[in-house]
Amino acid sequence: MKRLFAAVLALVALALVPSTRAQTPPANPGANLAQPPANAEVWVIRSTAGPHGHSWRWTTPDGVHWSRESILLRGFVTELDEQQRLGSDGSLQSMTIRGVTPNGDAGESFSIANGRYTYRSPVDHGEGAYAPGAYYSSVGGTLDGNIAFLDALIRAPNHAIQLLPSGQAQLLQLATRQVSNGRETKNLTAYAVIGVGFGPFPVWYDGDHFFAYAGFLSYVKDGWEGVLDDLSTAQNAALASRGAALVDQIGPRTTQPIVIQDVRLYDSIGRRFREHQSVIVENGRFTAVGPAVSVSAPANARVIAGAGKTLVPGLWDSHQHYGADESGPLLLAQGITSIRDPGNQPTESTERRRRIENGQLLGPRIVPSLLVDGAGENAAQVAVAVHNQQEAVAAVDRAHNEGYFAVKLYGSLDPAWVAPMATEAHRLGLHVHGHVPHGMRPLDAVRAGYDELTHVNFVMMQAMPQDVVDHSNGIARHLGMAQYAPDVNIHSREFTAYLDELQRRHIAVDPTLVTFELEYVPESGDISAAYAPFIGTMPPTVERGFRSGGLPPTPQVSRERMRQAQAALQALVGELYRRHMTIVAGTDGSGLELVRELELYVAAGMSPADALATATIAPSRLFGVGNVAGSITVGKDAEFSLVDGDPSTDIGDLRLVEYVMRDGRLMRADDLRHAIGISGPPHRVRAR
Repeated sequence: MKRLFAAVLALVALALVPSTRAQTPPANPGANLAQPPANAEVWVIRSTAGPHGHSWRWTTPDGVHWSRESILLRGFVTELDEQQRLGSDGSLQSMTIRGVTPNGDAGESFSIANGRYTYRSPVDHGEGAYAPGAYYSSVGGTLDGNIAFLDALIRAPNHAIQLLPSGQAQLLQLATRQVSNGRETKNLTAYAVIGVGFGPFPVWYDGDHFFAYAGFLSYVKDGWEGVLDDLSTAQNAALASRGAALVDQIGPRTTQPIVIQDVRLYDSIGRRFREHQSVIVENGRFTAVGPAVSVSAPANARVIAGAGKTLVPGLWDSHQHYGADESGPLLLAQGITSIRDPGNQPTESTERRRRIENGQLLGPRIVPSLLVDGAGENAAQVAVAVHNQQEAVAAVDRAHNEGYFAVKLYGSLDPAWVAPMATEAHRLGLHVHGHVPHGMRPLDAVRAGYDELTHVNFVMMQAMPQDVVDHSNGIARHLGMAQYAPDVNIHSREFTAYLDELQRRHIAVDPTLVTFELEYVPESGDISAAYAPFIGTMPPTVERGFRSGGLPPTPQVSRERMRQAQAALQALVGELYRRHMTIVAGTDGSGLELVRELELYVAAGMSPADALATATIAPSRLFGVGNVAGSITVGKDAEFSLVDGDPSTDIGDLRLVEYVMRDGRLMRADDLRHAIGISGPPHRVRAR
């Protein structure tokens, strides 16, 4: 799909997460791109933190469609232009994209000639016979490319189009809404695009003209920014019925006892695997756990054979920006029954959490943090942006009053505000974690009141040059880290003293190692180890996104240097483990990456049993729900996955989920996968 769909799907954690990626842009990356004329149509690109850029479109006298897009998101630069030539019927005849994104060169082209099409993107290329009515689904591009595609869908018979190089898209009418900006009133229609990701993608039209996309990163006509919350509420209400239907179809609550018989069981409290165990579940709780020979099935029980399989407590993704209704089935299909959401749109995410808790939507337990950042061009896109210490402390009060577990502090905060924010948070019983504000080292943040450090690069930040520390709210935390981390001696006297203090203070760490593997290791076009097991099972548009590669090398940082940095960060996680520090596994992604995170922990020196504890009992205890979750224990909530494999010898077998249970609902993983367009289970791929 076009860049808008790819980027937003990423931001809502339904595909890749380029929000964790960065670049060193040219001094003026937009200098050689088309410049919009004064009469160009303009859309503002914004989030809850404020504006992030603009998108322009115009048509030249010769009928060529031009567009230009400029985005600055937390220091990450996108500068694009796109040229399209359309047929008299609106069909796309040729397209050229130029510019840069956080993944590097955005150059892409498509053309039709003599009944055949050819394309070349940053991740793939190909050709084939062109069928009239088909539409090229580009990897990148501007908003204008999306508009042309949407217009074609509206005109198409049955509002359906065959996509090139593969896939199919359909458009459904979703809702209507009357909105006003105080000067003008519009009657808008929302449509849902099906087939470009794991679920419906809503867009808003004013008659036959594209008007807005409302989401994490919104596009709206200039002067209409004030209606975005209203549009978001309307589209989410319209989509809610689909989520409610899935509850009845896939996850009705179980009314009879369930017995998992003669299974290998992961004991997260003892951090060991136990053979030949049987487990009984009644009324959504574990009522018996023990050797198979001593556990008798109730007469009316449903018995599931466990021989050769492994029963695992429900997994946690401790860094999951839960962004859409479809995230629930996607996560549950991976055996993920709980998440810590470290930052999201407050109103929308609170409502989604309420629907899950009320049984109106399939999804995991959600432990939320309120993300708070300083205002400015590098502010996080879903943050509550604050401008002074008074507002910063008030945001902490808001987190408490609205039922959040924690506050997550971010990189553009004034370091002077951290201590008063942490003091207020602890007074109110809130957990404090996050990125380390720019200009501040992690030990300063810990001494000011942090309970947990987010991302292992911020643990390593203690040893970075001052210039990297000063600019850690932008690209320096990625490329500066890659440049200098390989040379850090984590066993030096200074670094050892630093880790000693973290250990004494019982500081937890959410490493998200897999995000650094994704940005440091693969070349463009490569399939990373995190996604290789899923190739051939995902929607075509999603699979193309898997090939986006990592950060583009720079004159200062080669690909080899990046890979050395990944190894250095992995070694640091191994050292935290050897010190028995609390590590909680998270992805900062879609959830598909969680098992790869655990594979990296095993590669860092953990046993599979210890690695699995970071995604079960450790987060349950850290996030205050260890009494109901995190282990297969009599009296606890029955949250588990049954996997067709042996993660005690290969942690990657955790991907092979057959059943998952959450909230008293026993669900087939294949049913969850099929509900969001995944054709089958992942492949067994040995970790590398």
